[in-house]
Amino acid sequence: MSIITNKSFLQIHPDDNVLVALQDLPKGLKIEWNNLTFDLQDDVHAKHKFFITERAIGEDVLMYGVLVGKATAFIPQGGLMTTENVHHASQDYAYRDVNYQWQVPDVSKFQNRTFNGYHRQDGKVGTANYWLFIPTVFCENRNLDVIKESLYNTLGYNVTDKYKQFTDQLLTAYQDGESIESFDIDHLASAQAVKNRVFKNVDGIKFLNHQGGCGGTRQDSDLLSNLLAAYADHPNVAGITVLSLGCQHLQTQSLLNDIKERNPTFNKKVLIFEQQQSQSEEQLIKDAILKTFSGLTEINKVERSPAPLSRLCVGVKCGGSDGFSGISANPSVGYTSDLLVALGAKVLLAEFPELCGAEQNIIDRCVDKPTADKFIRLMQEYDAQAHAVGSGFHMNPSPGNIKDGLITDAIKSTGAAKKAGTSPVVDVLDYTEPATKPGLSLVCTPGNDVEATTGKAASGATLILFTTGLGTPTGNPVCPVIKIATNTALTNRMGDIIDIDTGAIIRGEKTIEQMGEEILEYCIKAASGEITPKAVLLNQDDFIPWKRGVSL
Repeated sequence: MSIITNKSFLQIHPDDNVLVALQDLPKGLKIEWNNLTFDLQDDVHAKHKFFITERAIGEDVLMYGVLVGKATAFIPQGGLMTTENVHHASQDYAYRDVNYQWQVPDVSKFQNRTFNGYHRQDGKVGTANYWLFIPTVFCENRNLDVIKESLYNTLGYNVTDKYKQFTDQLLTAYQDGESIESFDIDHLASAQAVKNRVFKNVDGIKFLNHQGGCGGTRQDSDLLSNLLAAYADHPNVAGITVLSLGCQHLQTQSLLNDIKERNPTFNKKVLIFEQQQSQSEEQLIKDAILKTFSGLTEINKVERSPAPLSRLCVGVKCGGSDGFSGISANPSVGYTSDLLVALGAKVLLAEFPELCGAEQNIIDRCVDKPTADKFIRLMQEYDAQAHAVGSGFHMNPSPGNIKDGLITDAIKSTGAAKKAGTSPVVDVLDYTEPATKPGLSLVCTPGNDVEATTGKAASGATLILFTTGLGTPTGNPVCPVIKIATNTALTNRMGDIIDIDTGAIIRGEKTIEQMGEEILEYCIKAASGEITPKAVLLNQDDFIPWKRGVSL
């Protein structure tokens, strides 16, 4: 057999005792690495790992230069890492008084750049201009759906006409006696990227349907109120319509109080409709539509104008991760994060269950002990909660993650943490706490895609960079989500949800730094309304409040 070149595999850190396959490698293939020559003992699919040296039971497995697992069986040199021979393990962590030195990237080419955003009276700058509908209780979801259908279809925000047209074609074919089983799905009408909107400066009308507000505990309603207040106060939101039943736990006045407590200078238009004070469902809906329409005419007068890049607040997230996530997309987003921090912007990293194994690095980067202590406390409380119900952070990887090479949570997490780059951690935020400091902040959320993006937007993210290796359509009602693929095969297969492809890094055609700069360029265009991310085009408005229960 021929000797394989190292372009087909990668050692991420010099201390690692595993290599990552960049392409499918057959059993028996000779590997040459650092004066070692050995045969692969198994077929190794792309994204999976094989061992440089043999491992005895209980010996450490190192990747990204840190402990990510322990061998649970003897593993020969050239053996494949699997869930049968490696179990999650991560190093202990604690505060250490280290003098962390950050290598600030060169931002000269971005120093004087601006984006065209929506300037709010409280000084915040949005990347979009939305009207937001908020129900204080799940009882109002049906009324929201009726209003949504009416406004979307009439004002040009509906993106599902092509499916209605397709169904109409199916009905016609059926009525004409044609065989439905052989119907050509290519008849599906193509949709326009953006319909002719009535209000050119209103980027969307958004609806926060949820299952809370009553029942459960009063604490659940209080937490939901804080979350809804955060969305009302979001820089991308210009006006709000609140629908209330009247008798629920989450009273409208409580929501208004939470909004004012969050932002004493809050002055956006808020319209309130309470069904139990209305004469009929019809009156409620017509009044809500009428007054919201009037509000839309007002926010349509707001236009974009230049703002420095320091006014951006960018969340970084991964979901549907694979074995390339920590090699291509996440480090690229990490470099974008460092550029943004160097430019004075805010960057938000969430998903605390997916920081398991990366804790010490994060603690060492905290600007002071109180910041580190808050992170340690939130991590330990969260993990203890998971263990109390028979789970734990170590059970975070999904079947899809494992199938594509993320064998332990520490492997997944240390790769996930790469999205945050290398800058100092300036703040640690509990769920729904607002980001107030320029630089990198941590936000306590679950790893779950939608719960995490929901929480990140609540802390003020005006754009979210979302990396994926397996593909996920996740979006957010008020914060545009930019989807970044770890590999080109995914981009080719699911191009209708992917915005940026980092597969060129795997092929050795681009550097992480080049890709990071390209991602920042995309952010500037998206923040300016010059380009619309796919999740926004699809109205992928995912919203799931977190009840502070165990969600990984």
